[in-house]
Amino acid sequence: MELNLKDLYDGFRQSDVIKKYATLIEKDAKQLSKPINIMEVCGGHTHTIMKYGLKQLLPSTVNFVHGPGCPVCVMPKERIDHAYTLALLDDVILVTLGDMIKVPGSRGSLQDARGLGADVRFVYSPLDCLKIASQNPTKKIIFFAIGFETTTPMTSALLNQVITKGLKNIFFHINHITVPEPMRALLDDPTNKIDAFIGPSHVSVISGSKIYAPFPDEYKKPVVVSGFEPLDVMQSVSMIVKQFVENRCELEVEYTRSVSYDGNITAQKLNDKFFTQKESFRWRGLGDIPNSALQLKDEFAYLDAEVIYKDILPTDKIDDHKLCICGEILKGKANPSDCKVFGTACKPTSPMGSCMVSSEGACAAYYKYGNLS
Repeated sequence: MELNLKDLYDGFRQSDVIKKYATLIEKDAKQLSKPINIMEVCGGHTHTIMKYGLKQLLPSTVNFVHGPGCPVCVMPKERIDHAYTLALLDDVILVTLGDMIKVPGSRGSLQDARGLGADVRFVYSPLDCLKIASQNPTKKIIFFAIGFETTTPMTSALLNQVITKGLKNIFFHINHITVPEPMRALLDDPTNKIDAFIGPSHVSVISGSKIYAPFPDEYKKPVVVSGFEPLDVMQSVSMIVKQFVENRCELEVEYTRSVSYDGNITAQKLNDKFFTQKESFRWRGLGDIPNSALQLKDEFAYLDAEVIYKDILPTDKIDDHKLCICGEILKGKANPSDCKVFGTACKPTSPMGSCMVSSEGACAAYYKYGNLS
C-alpha cells in the first residue's frame, strides 16, 4: 500500500476523538500511585500541546515538562558567533536553515550581520546551496548546518553532491546534534523531574526507535515515540499512563505509520560516510555533553569551515543573559511563565534567549498561544 503525505496527518485533529482520549487518560490516571512528569523532548510537540490546549485536557496528576529538542534553542552563543564572523567575510555567502537568522550571539544575530551588509540566506533545503554556488562562482558558500538526526541526511546529500561534482566553492560548518545523549545527561542529574519521555518521531524515522531502548532498560523511564498531531500526543500520553498503571516500563511506538525499530538504513549509511562523533559539544543551557554532536571526518577537512577558518573563529564560551532561564526550561525544571522577563523584556521582537526566538522554542509557544501577544 502506497503511503501518501496526507496519510501522515489526515484525521489526527478530530476533537471528539481527542476528548475521548482525555476521558480515558483521566480514568486511568486515577490509578496512579503518584503524579507523573512526561517530558516531550521535541519543541514541535511543545507547540502542539500549547496550540491545541492539551495541557488543559489532562488531570493534575499528569504533567508536561519541556525538553531540549529544539536545535536552534540549544545552539550556544559561541557557535552563533562563528556564523556571524563567517558571514561578515567579503567573499562569503552564509546559508542556513530555520530560525538561525534571528538567534542572538554575543556579537549579534545573523540578521544583524545582514544589516551590516553580509550576504546571509535562508533555505528550505541544503541542496539549494548548489544553485547559489552556480550563480556565484567567485563566492565561497558556507552552509551552517543545524539540526538533529532528522536533518543530518540532507546535509549528507549535499556533501555527496559537492564531492561527486567536484565543486570548489561550497563549504560546511557542522552543528548537527543527537537526541539520546542530552536525554542521558538530563537523567544523570539527580535533581531531574522526569518520569517518562515522549520521543520525537521524525528523528526515529531516520535513526529508528532503537535509539530510545536504553531509557526503559537502563534508566527505567518509559518512552513512547509520538507523531506531532494533537491526537498523536494524546494517544502517546495515554500509552505512558497505562504503562505506569500496569507497572510496565517499555519503549513503544505510537507513530507506527512511519517509524520502524531500525529506521532508514540508507540514510544512516550516508551519514556514516561523512560524519563521526564529536568528542564533546556545548549545549546552550545544558553545558558540555560528550558524544552529542557530529563532525566531518578528517578526510573531508578541506570542506570544513571550522578547519579552514580556525584562526579567525572565536573560542570563548559565552553564557546567556543572567535573567534568562532558557537552560532551566530546556532541562524540564522550569516553564517559560516562571521567567521574570517572559513577555516583558523578552518577546519575539526583542528576545533575550533562544527559546523565544525559535519557532520550536517553548517560550515562543507560551507567548504565541498564551494570549500574551
